[in-house]
Amino acid sequence: MNIPIFAVVGHPNKGKSSLVATLARDPSVAIGKEPGTTRRTRRFPMRVDGETLYVLIDTPGFQRARAALDWMVRHEAGTASRPAVVEQFVRAHQGQERFHDECELLRPIVEGAGIIYVVDGATPYGPEYDAEMEILRWTGQPSMAVINPIGSPRFVEAWRNALGQFFRVVRVLDVVQAPFDQQTDVLRAFGQLRDDWRQPLETAVQALVDNREQQIEDSAGVMAELIASGLTYQETRDISRDEDSTLYTDELKKDYDGHLRQLERRARSEVESIYGHGGVERSEAEFELLETDLLSRESWLVFGLKKRDLIAVGAVSGALIGGAADAALLGASFLAGTLVGGLVGGTLGYLSSDKLAEVRILSQPLGGQRLRCGPTKSIQFPFVMLNRARLHFSAVAGRTHAQRGIINVDTNDRGEAALTPPLTEEARRRLARHFNAVRRSDPGSERRAVSVDQLTDTIFNLLVDAPT
Repeated sequence: MNIPIFAVVGHPNKGKSSLVATLARDPSVAIGKEPGTTRRTRRFPMRVDGETLYVLIDTPGFQRARAALDWMVRHEAGTASRPAVVEQFVRAHQGQERFHDECELLRPIVEGAGIIYVVDGATPYGPEYDAEMEILRWTGQPSMAVINPIGSPRFVEAWRNALGQFFRVVRVLDVVQAPFDQQTDVLRAFGQLRDDWRQPLETAVQALVDNREQQIEDSAGVMAELIASGLTYQETRDISRDEDSTLYTDELKKDYDGHLRQLERRARSEVESIYGHGGVERSEAEFELLETDLLSRESWLVFGLKKRDLIAVGAVSGALIGGAADAALLGASFLAGTLVGGLVGGTLGYLSSDKLAEVRILSQPLGGQRLRCGPTKSIQFPFVMLNRARLHFSAVAGRTHAQRGIINVDTNDRGEAALTPPLTEEARRRLARHFNAVRRSDPGSERRAVSVDQLTDTIFNLLVDAPT
């Protein structure tokens, strides 16, 4: 099929490069705050599974549009000659500094590229833009306009009225934070402007939709493996029968906690790589809530289940895990008067993670002692891991490749993680059953693989409806 090619053009510093980065999903696109960052045209193919779906061309901004249009007017010989006059202009001024930027941005258009004209909806419309739009109309190529509301959309309607006189299709799109459905809408709209591009762009949109679903599925698999590994991990150390085990307890617990943190860091990196954001910085202030230590008290308060929810999942988890709930830790009022209180077994901490896993001393058949920390029996812990992973997923999956620097994590008005969709009672119970199935399976066994697959499916359904 004919691969659609778009030249993204407009005034300097209006979001052209950001739109290219977003639609091409390419972090290598140079984006600068100062005008003139782009001085040469550069092509960015959008590929899925090695196949090029479409190509975006980043271009310099117009510098002398009025002077260029005056030259073209002097050389035209009627309306039908205008596309040839634009091509003649590029040939006549190639290599000249005066019209360097105009030649750079017009060259791919006269070679057949479609036009995406980007304007700033926060800047008032002025007659200086008429020359740019008139030149683009002279090319005769299919074109659409994108209004980028940088900071404020106060002039969007004025722009819409002006652009409607030059372009058949006008879209309002925040080129830096455009949601996925708005990105595909732009591609579908362009397919309506040229018959031989309609099918390729429909195919491209479907490929993007399928790829997005695969990314969600892959992310759910990473999260399920993270939780399964965290639930079943144990740290051990063998010592002689005469050695004092207390000398090793703190170090063993530290190694255990450190491994859990490493598991989470690795999972985050994998999800970021799935979405093409490898190496993204995660230490900014806006990311502070997510960067709260996995095993900290604050993390358990924000990401764990509320007391009323622990009662419900305890009815599912308690009989399998065994043990009596720690009334002093959970609070006497929590358990008082509840029929299922005795079933909330194994809950090793609601307000703290200090008792996530204790160090046990096991006898060795051939003598000596084995110290073991883990695996955890905490009902709360897998929910903390899951909810932290969900919040991280939303931040990464919703991040366009035009966004650079910090990752924003939404919180509600109480400062808690805005995890949506919230876990329903049925979801919490289903997850608790999956967690228990993982706990009861041996690492590397078929039973564990089935349990992780079932957990992956449940997490996938949660992520499909997550805001991104």
